[in-house]
Amino acid sequence: MDNPFQLITDAFAADYQINLSIQGLDGSIMLTLSNSGHVVAKRMISAEQRNDPQRLKRLVQSIQFGIAIEQGHSAVAILEAMTDGDNHNLPPPRVKGHSRPAMRL
Repeated sequence: MDNPFQLITDAFAADYQINLSIQGLDGSIMLTLSNSGHVVAKRMISAEQRNDPQRLKRLVQSIQFGIAIEQGHSAVAILEAMTDGDNHNLPPPRVKGHSRPAMRL
């Protein structure tokens, strides 16, 4: 089995600072992603999710999807990129007066 912490790190380290902290005796952990000192996403990961590679992969994709939507990307373009099976960079979102980096999926 792959290291779940490495999977999370590989998915987000290029764009965000990652903080993983133990939350309880049940083995749950809190994932916090930040960028330039601002929290971008915060998600509780249960021990069951962490220990199941498929569930963890879906959780990572869900977090990526949520971040991309908040950044102004098209939901359809994101879903197409996610279901293509390869990692893709989405074009920057169309936001007047702001340029944001492309989101990796």
